[in-house]
Amino acid sequence: MSKELKTGIIVILIIIGFFWGFNFLKGHDLLNGKARVFKVEYSKIGGLNKASAVTLNGLKVGQVSNIVFDTRPETRGHLIVTFNVENDFEFSKNSVVRIYSPNPLSGSNLAIIPDYQGDPAVTGDTLQGEMEESLFTSIGERLDPLQTKLEKVLVGADTLFQRVNQLLDANTTMSLKKSIKGLEATITDVRTTINTVNNLMDKNSDEFNKTLKSTSKISENLAKVTDTLANANIGEIMRKAEITLTSVNHMLQGIDNGKGSLGKLVNDDAIYNNLTNVSKELEELLREMKLNPKRFVHFSLFGKKAKAYNKEKNSNNETSQ
Repeated sequence: MSKELKTGIIVILIIIGFFWGFNFLKGHDLLNGKARVFKVEYSKIGGLNKASAVTLNGLKVGQVSNIVFDTRPETRGHLIVTFNVENDFEFSKNSVVRIYSPNPLSGSNLAIIPDYQGDPAVTGDTLQGEMEESLFTSIGERLDPLQTKLEKVLVGADTLFQRVNQLLDANTTMSLKKSIKGLEATITDVRTTINTVNNLMDKNSDEFNKTLKSTSKISENLAKVTDTLANANIGEIMRKAEITLTSVNHMLQGIDNGKGSLGKLVNDDAIYNNLTNVSKELEELLREMKLNPKRFVHFSLFGKKAKAYNKEKNSNNETSQ
């Protein structure tokens, strides 16, 4: 065997070994003829790539071999993932192939969720796929609406600030400055007033203490009065007052009904008329005694008679001649 032939054989063996080792490192066992090939269609693959592991009940049984876009019009943009299973474990066509992420820092893998009902899966079958939502995916999906709302809020805040800037022109700014200065002056006046009140309280603290002591004594006296009233038989007093008022009411009713002397005096018109006439006659008598006293005190040495009573002159306050 020539040297050149030996060299060619060695090169071929090296190439074959390199190709086998490369595929072995990628997870392909070229010497295993039992590998089965399956396909799964996804709308998104979440970081899945070629050579990603395929597990069955946690055991690695294969790897992803190819990922291509679906060119069919009805599913355009979807991804078709081809993977091989090198284990002869059987499962049905109803099994689900789920994309999952073992940890947040690693890529995604495929996990076969076996189903044993139905026809067994064979090479070339297309299985049903689904994607497990990871923590970061779930947070991202929840943050997307929040981000949209936040963007709207920021746009609204920007519009508000623009309107505020338009509102705060030179005149408005000057007015605000004057208002702030006025507020500072007011605060200064309030502080001065508080200091004055504090000084007044300091100067009149003795009088204030005396006032408090007097108030305390008044409170004590009121407490004593309250105790006295509390200890007094208020119920008995009220009962006696009620009896007295009832008696007075009966007496007034009797007077109003003409009972007794006082009732007859109040209610008898004849007595009133008699008293009126007596008063009138007494008035006339007194007037006559004042105008003609000689009629009542008469003394005459020659037997002269007194003047007779003249009613008309008496009424006119004239002396009888």
